[in-house]
Amino acid sequence: MTPDEQQPISTGTQPHIIIVGAGIAGMILAILLDKAGVPYTLLEKASRIKALGSAISFGPTVIPLFRQIGIFEEFEAIALPFSSIRSHDGEGNLAFTADFEPRTEMGGARTYIVARPKIYDILYNKIPKEKVLLNKRVLSVTEDDRCVRIECADGTFYEGDILVGADGAYSAVRQSIFKQLKKENKLPLTDDTAMPYNCVCLVGQTQVLDEEEFSVVGSSDCKFNNYISRTEPYFWVIFNTKQKTICWTVIQILNETSSKDLQESGNKGSEWGPEAAGAMAETVRHFRVPNGENHEPKTLGDLIDKTDKELISKVSLEEKVFESWYSSRTVLIGDACHKTNPAGGLGAQIAVHDAICVANWINALPSNTSEDIQHAFKNYKEERYPYALAAYKNSSRMITGNENTIVGMIIRLIRYYMPTWLWLRALKRTILYRPQVSFLPKVDDKGSVLPIDPPSFVKTKYMLEKMGRNPSSQEPSSAASSSPMIEE
Repeated sequence: MTPDEQQPISTGTQPHIIIVGAGIAGMILAILLDKAGVPYTLLEKASRIKALGSAISFGPTVIPLFRQIGIFEEFEAIALPFSSIRSHDGEGNLAFTADFEPRTEMGGARTYIVARPKIYDILYNKIPKEKVLLNKRVLSVTEDDRCVRIECADGTFYEGDILVGADGAYSAVRQSIFKQLKKENKLPLTDDTAMPYNCVCLVGQTQVLDEEEFSVVGSSDCKFNNYISRTEPYFWVIFNTKQKTICWTVIQILNETSSKDLQESGNKGSEWGPEAAGAMAETVRHFRVPNGENHEPKTLGDLIDKTDKELISKVSLEEKVFESWYSSRTVLIGDACHKTNPAGGLGAQIAVHDAICVANWINALPSNTSEDIQHAFKNYKEERYPYALAAYKNSSRMITGNENTIVGMIIRLIRYYMPTWLWLRALKRTILYRPQVSFLPKVDDKGSVLPIDPPSFVKTKYMLEKMGRNPSSQEPSSAASSSPMIEE
């Protein structure tokens, strides 16, 4: 659209939403807004929806939402159930096994591993294509009391009542609003510093493999194996998918000096791009990978050789939880406001939770005034910030626990000797927050541990009922609380 043909802002009680970024968070939010009948436009800077990275994990804290929006059966068909992590040293000797199966009974759903491109396909197919605009790289964002306005690199402009920045760790939306907040002396000092690098990650997913050569791909569940080098600053993760492929990830842990050197070099992480992957791939080819007792031993090089080069990515990884999550009419979700290391396995999960919370508040807005919008954003951050911070701390501990250091060894010993009762208590804390949207019928939760009904559900459901919009006819569970326990 030219400046004279801008996307119209809403003229009724419902706001028009502009979502920037068609990743997990952006697409989930688009689906939820579509279900709620809230008008929106989804802008994506790429020329096509493409998922880089290998695979992601979803379990009891996300499955209720998948059931609500009607994608669980499709999801289950492309995913493998996952119940444990087997940790080894770099020579392949088993150190300990972390058993996650009790979460199934506690949370009422299994945990699954799914190839990232497959879940992207499911989500993208649920979004009306006329609402998705590709090749839309955001250059600037301006806001006033009436609307928010976006300028894209192709010369087009878009206006809406609310802008949601779901555009990842290097969010253009975040950079634009931070620039304005800094001019107004409202940007916290911690938000004005670069995200520190702590790892370099090489990730890929093989072609479909023959189980006669790679025995693990014939398994009916996901075999998740973690390896920690005794002599080098690396650990690597190997697991199989429903599609008979193997996902692999190698993480190089940076020390203070190498992290500083990378930051000073101006490296921007390549956003999961394939640049410079070849050199690192050569460095790690000799690392061992599992292949069953009666099969020829394999190395990471064997998997690299079976992986299409465009599906191998190298990225520098940062971790940071920002303090500023919103401005006047703009709000950030997912990696745009809290970037966690993928070693913790929580990034996609908390991004989905952000989308649920924001969708609940947007759908229940009493008006499109800046005051009501900012009140909704404030409630969103108050609910989600503690969980994002807990995920950040958890992923940081995961990295430290995989380091070849004294501290890393102590953490691994604690894991190995942890009493069962304490482990079960820790698992329970991970499944208490199982959010659903307040504007769709609430699905039955079959977990033995009652879920917390978060404020964004309880409050917005009440608001919708007061407005006569009759969301779900079911009542929140008896465990409803505005002060949920946070996993730390």
